[in-house]
Amino acid sequence: MKLRFACAASALTLGCALSAPAFAQGPDAAAIDAAAATIVVTNAAKSSDDEAAAFDLAVGAAPSGNAISVGLGTGETAVSSAVMVAAAAAAQDGSGGRGERFSVVLNQDAFFGFYPTFNGLIPVGEKVDLSFYGILWTTSDFSSATGLGSDLWTEFGIGANFIAADGKLAIKPQIGITNGALLSRGNLGRGPRNTTTTLNGGNVFDGIVPSLTINYSDDKFEGEFYGGYYAALRNRSDNVGALDFLHTWINAGYKFSGNFSAGAHIEFLANTRADLPGGSASNVYEWYGPYVQFSLSKGFFARFTGGIEEGGGAGGNRGDFYKLAVGMSF
Repeated sequence: MKLRFACAASALTLGCALSAPAFAQGPDAAAIDAAAATIVVTNAAKSSDDEAAAFDLAVGAAPSGNAISVGLGTGETAVSSAVMVAAAAAAQDGSGGRGERFSVVLNQDAFFGFYPTFNGLIPVGEKVDLSFYGILWTTSDFSSATGLGSDLWTEFGIGANFIAADGKLAIKPQIGITNGALLSRGNLGRGPRNTTTTLNGGNVFDGIVPSLTINYSDDKFEGEFYGGYYAALRNRSDNVGALDFLHTWINAGYKFSGNFSAGAHIEFLANTRADLPGGSASNVYEWYGPYVQFSLSKGFFARFTGGIEEGGGAGGNRGDFYKLAVGMSF
């Protein structure tokens, strides 16, 4: 038997963000043209016991009429175009053919340490997803300085993911909350290891984080922008050293193949407010360097970024920075 099958191309675009506090995960887009399917079976007189059937796949135009004609010997059987019911259902539910997506990224870098992140996307419209995310900060420097690994900083938030440019562009505003001691300074005073702490432990609603992530991905280019402002919510006016931070980065690269891309990364972290006598705003770090990324077709990737570190003026950080991200999308 020889089977000739023709259907319109389906497109799937997946972009992911990854970064220190956000995993930017790009848009997923799938387009199916329900009208462009043709199935023709020929040489039906041959035995069905052939060891292998020959397949000829090509893009073709839709047949006229409401049915797809399949020739079987001397008889004709009409196969309804309802074989594309899945595509029709996707169009009717207003999701633009996208499914629910979930990404997990394991990050480690020279400043933040080890911090897993996750991001979920739920279609709520043709070009809009509900987004939720979380960051599990593990460094004890962000905790209440007990030295026991308790009161770890924990971030969670929600937002929206707007898809544009035929699925190549994703714009994701989000708002999150931090829980712990870093921003609200549950760690002010004199404590273990001669550190500064109130020994009050962490706070729920330690801080608030409005952010914006923009991802772009096409056949050849990829890019990401992230900007987030970490503002203390608790103890903000109690003269206990509450902190605010601005965190932002931008990167862009070229896709040499479906499995390899490389580009440049710039990242800044600044302390914009220190609620202490004599406290002042300052740069924490500035990072400049290249990245390389390896990707697999099923949504797995690894990205390494490294370069020089600047920041904090003449007495600030100097040297090198490095960061590694390993991601999985489902």
